[in-house]
Amino acid sequence: MIEFIINSMHNGRFMSMLFAAIAAGATVLTLAMPLLAGDALPKRMKSVALEREKIRQRERERLARGEKVVLRASPKQYMQHAVERFNLKKWVGQEEARAKLTQAGYRGEAPYIAYLFFRMITPLITVTFGTIYVFVILEIDQPATVKVGFCIFAAYLGMHIPLLFLKNRIAKRQLSVRRAFPDALDLLLICVESGMSIEAAFKRVSEEIGSQSIALAEELTLTTAELSYLQDRRQAYDNLAKRTDLEGVRSVCVALQQAERYGTPLGQTLRVLAQENRDMRMAEAEKKAAALPPKLTVPMILFFLPVLFVVILGPAAIRVMAMQQ
Repeated sequence: MIEFIINSMHNGRFMSMLFAAIAAGATVLTLAMPLLAGDALPKRMKSVALEREKIRQRERERLARGEKVVLRASPKQYMQHAVERFNLKKWVGQEEARAKLTQAGYRGEAPYIAYLFFRMITPLITVTFGTIYVFVILEIDQPATVKVGFCIFAAYLGMHIPLLFLKNRIAKRQLSVRRAFPDALDLLLICVESGMSIEAAFKRVSEEIGSQSIALAEELTLTTAELSYLQDRRQAYDNLAKRTDLEGVRSVCVALQQAERYGTPLGQTLRVLAQENRDMRMAEAEKKAAALPPKLTVPMILFFLPVLFVVILGPAAIRVMAMQQ
């Protein structure tokens, strides 16, 4: 079986067919995913409600038994043991990693322990696969230093895979927040001008904006809770700006802090900031639209022009071949 796999990997025709099949499957999956994706908000809200009832019942039973209540999820035991055994918090632990985890939507100690654990385990996995591929499967005629260098590069790549995953999650979350934030500002302006307090306005906006951006609804809900419980209300706005790491959100948080400190009216400020965020969203869409023709040049040359030439010149070539016969 192993010999068959190795021979197949050395077969150029088999590898080209395999890559073509993977590309075709990825294309079909990409086209089908928007059709299969549904509205996740009702399911998520229902699951949150059911989980809230379960947690409430469980905590009531714990209080009745006199047990200690733990609000945050505990990390996996084997991950916790590995992190403590190898002292990963000292060697690969960084405060920047905690900030990145928060921006990606992972809160608490359990995601941080999992991040440190995978920072340790992914280099081992990549260097193992790289060693097997270079020394066993590929069998390239290169010096040992080149092969060892390839293995070291695989280990280096493995160390950065968790960080790349976090950056991808942060980019998706920020995109969702950026697209829905101007509409959230309009709703917040309406709530504030109608006489609502800022806590009630944030709560109302978080309920309404969930259909557009679940991430923004989560952040606004968390900000509402912090406004209610933190001693310094301005710290809640700072936390919102740090969790989103967006310039538009940071500007709104600064305006809210100034209103909290000096008592300045929020209506005109929120109206101007909402217009600025809407203009930024439109400018980003225009930028992507302007970048589309250069990106389509290479696919058109590779895929459209050969087919066009075949369609145009094919009948003429057939007639010339028939006349020669």
